[in-house]
Amino acid sequence: MSSKTLREARTKAGWTQERLARNLCVTQAYLSFMENGQRPVPDYVARKVVHLFKLSPMELPLSVPEKRTTNDLLARELARLGYPGFSYLRKKPGRMRNPTSLLLGALAMGDLDSRLVEALPWLLLRFEGFSVETLVGMAKARDLQNRLGFAVTLALEVAARNPLYAHREPELRHLQTVLDPSRLVNEVTFGRGETSNRMRAWVKENRSDAANHWNVLTDLKAEHLPYANRDSRTLGRFP
Repeated sequence: MSSKTLREARTKAGWTQERLARNLCVTQAYLSFMENGQRPVPDYVARKVVHLFKLSPMELPLSVPEKRTTNDLLARELARLGYPGFSYLRKKPGRMRNPTSLLLGALAMGDLDSRLVEALPWLLLRFEGFSVETLVGMAKARDLQNRLGFAVTLALEVAARNPLYAHREPELRHLQTVLDPSRLVNEVTFGRGETSNRMRAWVKENRSDAANHWNVLTDLKAEHLPYANRDSRTLGRFP
């Protein structure tokens, strides 16, 4: 969290430094240092500020995905971020994660449930202000740029179909442009890995132009996503 975000969140809420410092269990002097950029904002402070002022989860600290991340854990984390497909899990205990961390952690998994796969473009549509430099850098460090590029392309196709997300097109288009030169030659899966040669051949033959462009082995298309169209069936649940 930047010093500017911290200061603006407090002033917008009408809180004094003294009041916020008391809630954070820090001194007013230390809070002043953080707001003026003389001290970094610790992760525990950022989490408390997000909770106190109901800021976007994008302000949460970035975290490294847990080594034992499971489909069930990812579903609960998506629920905490408001994904309607897992709304029944919202009351499960646990901390909310930054959407960037959650997205990259899910993309890194080799065997992802289909409902979780469907949710990944939603993260890019629902939340604004992704740091392109950070997101692309972290993806490249783990060779995830093809999977990320495909997820971004799916999100763009949804934005073109559903006016609820049309405002996301400029940011996503920029992200896609930055990612494109770093496409990897090696083919990768997206979600569940196809183990049989026959199935892999079928998917390769029937995948979309976007999947072919990003060298992703999947038959997933934008029209398969539950939030792709603005109609009576989805308006009550999405975004």
